[in-house]
Amino acid sequence: MTETITRPQATSPATLATGARGLTTAQGAALYVGAVLGTGVIALPALAAQAAGPASLIAWLGLVLLSVPLAMTFAALGARHPDAGGVSTYVRLAFGPRAAAAIGWCFYFAVPAGAPAAGLFAGAYVEAAVGGGQRTVLLTAAALMVAVTAVNTFGVTVSGRVQLVLAVVLVTLLLAAVLSAAPHGDTANLRPFAPHGWLAIAPAAALLVWSFAGWEAITHLAADFRRPERDLPRAATIAVVVVGVLYLSVAAAGILVLGPQATSGAPLARLLEIGLGGPASALAAAAAVLMTFGTMNAYYSSAAKLGAALGRDGALPGWLARGASAGDVPRRSLAVTSGLATLAMVAVAVTGTGAEPLVLLTTGMFVAVYGLGTAAALRLLPKGTAARRHAMVALVAVVGLLAATGWYLVWPLVITAGALLYHRRRHRAGAV
Repeated sequence: MTETITRPQATSPATLATGARGLTTAQGAALYVGAVLGTGVIALPALAAQAAGPASLIAWLGLVLLSVPLAMTFAALGARHPDAGGVSTYVRLAFGPRAAAAIGWCFYFAVPAGAPAAGLFAGAYVEAAVGGGQRTVLLTAAALMVAVTAVNTFGVTVSGRVQLVLAVVLVTLLLAAVLSAAPHGDTANLRPFAPHGWLAIAPAAALLVWSFAGWEAITHLAADFRRPERDLPRAATIAVVVVGVLYLSVAAAGILVLGPQATSGAPLARLLEIGLGGPASALAAAAAVLMTFGTMNAYYSSAAKLGAALGRDGALPGWLARGASAGDVPRRSLAVTSGLATLAMVAVAVTGTGAEPLVLLTTGMFVAVYGLGTAAALRLLPKGTAARRHAMVALVAVVGLLAATGWYLVWPLVITAGALLYHRRRHRAGAV
């Protein structure tokens, strides 16, 4: 049987530019900041410090530098091929529908797996402020998932406005924490610099991929920008600068100010307590909830759009396809994303699984998305352009991340197998 490759019907930038609605550069930058900054800054500095000590700062710096080519690569792809399929669309154009289905599944099913971990991070801060033990942690996570689902039922324009307000508040809070605590720093806390050996930087970097996943997420919303060819690269550039400065500032402040306490579960709360005093735990809890909401908002929006695109392209059931077009709300796909995240949350509550395994499982899938996405960019972006050079650098760096992720790559392989099996069955049934 000869396989027919169905090309996605991307909405043109010109069509969107004439409309009265759509994401602006500022809203897009806010979505980027929410997707990338988010929960990483409230929990990952502690986990990275546990893995590598002060040497974790090298992992932070490396991933900030990696963010530049990654962000520019996916922004260039989104500007040239604005479509709800995002990375899945680029892979389809470069390598065909099987590879597109596999990478689409990896992203789509990573979001419900990561949502409970994100909620647990915020819940830990709320519990530190108000008490209540694990019950508070779980209720906070569940409430965040319900709230994010509700906001996204109104569409990406509304969620983009909400995200812009959140981004301003979050940047202000983080800068206040760092600047107020900085005078209490001590360079003696940098010694010993690598207490677990230099090789410990690799597992620290694998954990921190969670903190930097998100540069690919906004590509699923590219067609919803007013002018993708102009606004998407600008939004990515703004976000790279903001995220890079904030991540390095918070990580460095945690090591220099907190010293051995940098491995505690709530470093942001400690920085606020040292720098500002007063009800620091309540302020940190508010910041954690806002950051987590921002992250989940960006990812729920992106996953919902992607699910609709995968339904349209035959990689998922066709009834999910409604909402794939620019400006439409993919409520069916959103319901699936929210439902799967709820099931994952129930599993976490029943088994008592901590956040770290969920983080590594999720980042394993995102690293796979990055790998095939940057490989597709080398085939789609014009030779000799800065965007293509960024893609080459990004692909080399992602190969290193694949090695650091280790056996957690088993999960994306399982998801890939499921995607390929579904694709094969659809073709055998004559559905495509």
